[in-house]
Amino acid sequence: MKQNRSLIVSLLLLWPVMLWAADSNVPATWNQLSPEEQQVLKPFQDRWDTLPPERREHLQQGAKRWQTMTPEQREQARERFSRWQNMTPEQREQARQRYERFRQLPPEQQERLRRRAQWFSSLPPERRAELREKWRNMTPEQRQDFKEKWRHNNGVADDRGPGMRPDHPDRPERPGRMGPR
Repeated sequence: MKQNRSLIVSLLLLWPVMLWAADSNVPATWNQLSPEEQQVLKPFQDRWDTLPPERREHLQQGAKRWQTMTPEQREQARERFSRWQNMTPEQREQARQRYERFRQLPPEQQERLRRRAQWFSSLPPERRAELREKWRNMTPEQRQDFKEKWRHNNGVADDRGPGMRPDHPDRPERPGRMGPR
């Protein structure tokens, strides 16, 4: 009997703590969101309270990230979202797979790829279009050769980007040269 009484007393004493812990895991209702979060999440207002808790949590975290972005970062995010919306389900799946492969790379390879992407995006639009067209016109064998040569010539990345001459992407830079001819 004494054991039962102590168990009941313990449960009663722990009840407020258990309620608090349970409430802390419940995502915010629409009215509990800050005005800034509500502004960002406005497209979800009508169905917010019916969304699964993990979806609301994810969206709320995204709204908080959005608030910390610069105007330039926000514009980039809008562009990426627009591209994502225009993708086919197959293209989205391919993008997810590429991202997953990227995440599995060692940090130094991830950084090398980021520098490469930055280098490419810093090229004038006409040059990027020219390089894309050249790549599209290559046979699978030519692409493979290009990749192998590139990998061989870029075992160690530098801060300039992919280590290929921007004016001739099919020719690696020569040691000791101070830039393009």
